[in-house]
Amino acid sequence: MPNRRILRLTGEDTDSFLQGLITNDVQRLDDGLVYAALLTPQGKYLADFILKRDNASVLLDVAEDLADGLVKRLTMYKLRADVSIEDTELNLQRGTGPAPDGALPDPRHLDLGWRAYSKAQESDDDTDWDAIRVRHCIPETSIELTPDSYILEAGFEALNGLDFKKGCYVGQEVTARMKHKTELRKGLRVVEISDTAPVGTEIQSNGKPVGTVFTQSNGKAIAYLRLDRAQGDMQAGEAIVRLSS
Repeated sequence: MPNRRILRLTGEDTDSFLQGLITNDVQRLDDGLVYAALLTPQGKYLADFILKRDNASVLLDVAEDLADGLVKRLTMYKLRADVSIEDTELNLQRGTGPAPDGALPDPRHLDLGWRAYSKAQESDDDTDWDAIRVRHCIPETSIELTPDSYILEAGFEALNGLDFKKGCYVGQEVTARMKHKTELRKGLRVVEISDTAPVGTEIQSNGKPVGTVFTQSNGKAIAYLRLDRAQGDMQAGEAIVRLSS
């Protein structure tokens, strides 16, 4: 399980501060965990995270390797808002078996089980997370989700990470234009793969680049594809790749 850092946001302006920045509606925190992202003004991915209401504060669960950069970016946007951002001593526990007290469903997909936060050691059960992610085309931070990602191409709408009714946020204009005025020509898809290939291997068809293969499990993989070229048998190294039916 990738290391996570749990941050705490406190202050009277926390909700309004987040609401003007992130891709999802902060009001959903009253119903459970919320999956969201912070984008660049050009609509590119900066970080994805899971939020949890914790009394008068909000917990932010983010990949360790993105945490420092995210704090720096949030601090830049904070200006005079009454918001404090601090590290916590909390750790993530998650699993797909019986849930402990205080655990909540992962907001991205029911098959991802539950998440809980405490001072106990970071842990999960024996769940094959990659198999679940591949089955449902769920991208992972710093693997399928990179600074080149657009979140619509990464499937954020299906993962409950995006709200088109909430109003403005950073990168909203580009995201809305991609949703309503264009047809996506690229995106993450599940493919069948005949053999393993290193993450990042280029996929080709008839000698032309089609995309990139990422996480693999049980003969399938998540791939980023040019959809107009993703037809028939394709090649990723020594492996044969084709769109999963």
